[in-house]
Amino acid sequence: MAPERESSVTMGRSPLSDRAADRLAALAAQAATAPTVLVQLIDGTGLRLAGGVGLPSAWQVMPDVPLTSTLAGLVLSSGFPVVVADVQRDARVPLDAPLRAVGGRAYLGFPIRDPGENAVGICSAIDYRPRVWTADEMRALDHAAQACAALVAKQLARQEVDRQRGFLDAVLDSLNVGVIACDGEGRVTRLNPAVRALSGDPPADGRVDTWARELILYDADGQPLPPEDVPLLRALRGERVRDVELVLIGPDRRRRAFSVDGQAIPGTGGEIAGAVMTLHEVTAQRRVERFRAAELAVTSALAEADTVQEAGPRVLAAVAASLSWPHAELWLVDEGADVLRPVARWTAPEVDADLPVPEQLSRGVGLAGAAWRDGQILWIRDVETTPSGLSADVARRCRLRAALAFPVRSGGRVLGVLAVFADVVEDPEDAVVALLSGIAAHIGQYLERRRAEELERQLVRSKDDYLALVGHELRTPLTSIAAGVELLRDLPDGVRAAQWPQLLEMVDRNTVALRRVVDDLLDLAALDAGHATIRYQPLDLAELVREAVDDIEPATEAAGLDLVADLPTELVIAGDRRRLRQVVDNLLDNAVKFTGTGGRISVSLRRDGDWAQLSIRDTGIGIPAPDREQVFLHLYRSPYARDQRIPGSGLGLVMCRAIVERHGGRIFLDGGDGPGTCVVMRVPGPSGGQLAGIS
Repeated sequence: MAPERESSVTMGRSPLSDRAADRLAALAAQAATAPTVLVQLIDGTGLRLAGGVGLPSAWQVMPDVPLTSTLAGLVLSSGFPVVVADVQRDARVPLDAPLRAVGGRAYLGFPIRDPGENAVGICSAIDYRPRVWTADEMRALDHAAQACAALVAKQLARQEVDRQRGFLDAVLDSLNVGVIACDGEGRVTRLNPAVRALSGDPPADGRVDTWARELILYDADGQPLPPEDVPLLRALRGERVRDVELVLIGPDRRRRAFSVDGQAIPGTGGEIAGAVMTLHEVTAQRRVERFRAAELAVTSALAEADTVQEAGPRVLAAVAASLSWPHAELWLVDEGADVLRPVARWTAPEVDADLPVPEQLSRGVGLAGAAWRDGQILWIRDVETTPSGLSADVARRCRLRAALAFPVRSGGRVLGVLAVFADVVEDPEDAVVALLSGIAAHIGQYLERRRAEELERQLVRSKDDYLALVGHELRTPLTSIAAGVELLRDLPDGVRAAQWPQLLEMVDRNTVALRRVVDDLLDLAALDAGHATIRYQPLDLAELVREAVDDIEPATEAAGLDLVADLPTELVIAGDRRRLRQVVDNLLDNAVKFTGTGGRISVSLRRDGDWAQLSIRDTGIGIPAPDREQVFLHLYRSPYARDQRIPGSGLGLVMCRAIVERHGGRIFLDGGDGPGTCVVMRVPGPSGGQLAGIS
């Protein structure tokens, strides 16, 4: 029930004043971000000040005023909170209210109720500027009003303690900072939700040392933290702990970094009554620092390495260390074979060293193959439940759970894929995506620079090779022709007639060789420039290859070679018959030239999905691995061919590549450690991708 009208508000201190009320007002002021908080209690027929913080000096000298002239009276008469955003604009504020006299502009008041829900006082916040009170601020002041109720009857000491403790719990529960306290015996007495969410419930015996043994803790250097070095126990021994870093792996297997403070709680007699520890998470901050270090390490590795194979392990180690993830792989696109090949990998020592990595991946196969096919970032939060290229049993054995793949790009082309794996389930995170996007871009730029440098070197080699071609393949026939003509001119008439057929045949042979080289150069230039016409029409590739095999068979018999062909009855594609026959003839001719007596040449043609694949394998001299990338370059000839004076201009395979690529296909060497060489030509079927025939 509201006090009588003659009731007044006394500005002096109430006999019920207590330092607890002042502390409560200070906490409420902090929580509500208000400069002044008042705790006023009903004292007889009046209302007196029990506690407060930030009281203006004018308040102390103001005379008593009627309750009806105050907003506190409005709270008591209505029994509900009163919220005023601007005193000067709110008609509810009496003209003679003390709030106006002290310059208050905003007011927030909550009734203080006893256990019977009777209003016994007011908890109010005052600001000296207009403001809109937020729900959190009103909630904070409401909590303060509830806690103030404990002061109405000091004889209910237990209630007072419980209320204050409830308020403290509310404050701790609202903190993002973790707080944990223990008593003098090392038993947990206070644990706010922030800590509980990180580490779970304490053990049944409640002891801090038992709990520390159950947790997975590391120091700032990544070394396991002994239980006795847990900051809370150090504080219990009397140490003052400040800014100690530790890493906690919680029940969810996530790694989190914390800056930890701890100190002892003194007892009434000066003894240590307990200790308290706070944990402020710095995971994001430390991750940013590690990411910067990783970017610098990647930049340094790429700048110092001559090849991506050399730089790869350092790059992957930097990436994996920055993420604290145990496995990383770098794949590059082999455009000739249209597959991904691994060029580097890094695995943490604690992970199974036999983690399988395929020698190649096709488009769409595995995590890296899918990222290559789609050209998109792929984040697999749990490889045990999502197809990712690692089977569930392998993932479990190697303790890998999350996986992430980034296309390595240059413009619109995907040059490779960067893949990393975590040993815990990881949800997508923008910071990680940003880091790996930047590193993938660095790798892409590095690959483009190396490609440009290699093209420059190839240009220099091509110039030298063209000079060599002119000096040998063109000059030699010209020299022979000139010598023959000079000889005919100098021979006596009688002898000239006898030598004429032989010299004429020599001139004709060299003229044909010279014309062939010139024609090949012109044809290759037209193909490279896109000027050469490709006449697409349905053709039976099996029949074409069969005819080429039949035509080369006399040469293989003369050379003592075994020729075996495995061809389908029919395999129809769309293409230029003359040009594809030119490719097949060239590949068969090379196989004969570079295979010694007693060797074997195998020709195989089959359908592979929407592709026709021709493989020509020989048991000849083979091509060393370092030279396999060069065989389709202009005018390349192997050192063996030059040393053994095997005839050729170095234009054949270049011509083959140009023709096959104009058909939308690929030609490449099939890798392998066996003897000889295997050249593979893949061309698409007719429009619609359907191939007829039997493979």
